[in-house]
Amino acid sequence: MMKKFMALGLAVVLAAAALTGCGNSAAKKTVKVIDVNLTDEEYAFGVDKTQTELLDSVNAFIKEIKENGTFDEICNHYFGDGTPVAVTSAALDDSKDQLLVATNAAFEPFEYMQGESYYGIDMEIAAALAQYLGKELVIQNMDFDAVCLSVGQQKCDIAMAGLTVREDRKEYVNFSDSYYSASQKLIVLSDDTEFDSCKTADDVAALLAAKDASVKVGVQTGTTGQLYVEGDAEWGFPGLAAEGVGYKNGSLAVQDLLNGNIQYVIIDSAPATCITEAINKMQ
Repeated sequence: MMKKFMALGLAVVLAAAALTGCGNSAAKKTVKVIDVNLTDEEYAFGVDKTQTELLDSVNAFIKEIKENGTFDEICNHYFGDGTPVAVTSAALDDSKDQLLVATNAAFEPFEYMQGESYYGIDMEIAAALAQYLGKELVIQNMDFDAVCLSVGQQKCDIAMAGLTVREDRKEYVNFSDSYYSASQKLIVLSDDTEFDSCKTADDVAALLAAKDASVKVGVQTGTTGQLYVEGDAEWGFPGLAAEGVGYKNGSLAVQDLLNGNIQYVIIDSAPATCITEAINKMQ
């Protein structure tokens, strides 16, 4: 399992250095994920709205890799006993037939970097998609909240970044068929037992709703976790009185939890597991 988290471990070290210098205040603390799904979401790819043929091809591709076992094989590289496969991005070249993919490579196990190579479920799917289309793959790494915008501005062809299907994002992209079911989960310090007896999303929500504005909840900016904290009519989230604190990625949020600057983190389930395992191994 350790090699799957090497890139994330490095990111955490860098995050700790940026936030605390030496990180001594977090040296003996660990974190845990509360095993309750706070939301029910679907991930899909966001396609340039002017490229309807590409959308059709992407949907046909998703159907094919789910039927022939390729999707399960890729997932096994990150959730099972398989080995993650490095994906290389070509340089942007207008003279070539290229597939330009927008991503945020700080969202393990869906997209992350180790050295100059990309890894993750979405990145391996991107490589397979480019091959399926007969195109050269170019990966554009950017902040998460810029991913859909870049496709909407036709700077990239497709967004592949663990994207939850949301109405506001449809302004910029046409969503493909869903390829992965996801959820948000709560991360707390390991010695925090307040949520241990929670069995349902309502149980967790009730405890969070009792927190006042002095409590801080870390989220990755632009994600469903941010909407959960701030409130969102489309999702039916009433919002929390607690203050939401946005971070570029979940690793930074969890490191700030360890440092005592926030009390909770709410992020997507799979990254929550990867981040907590990687950080706890380092303590």
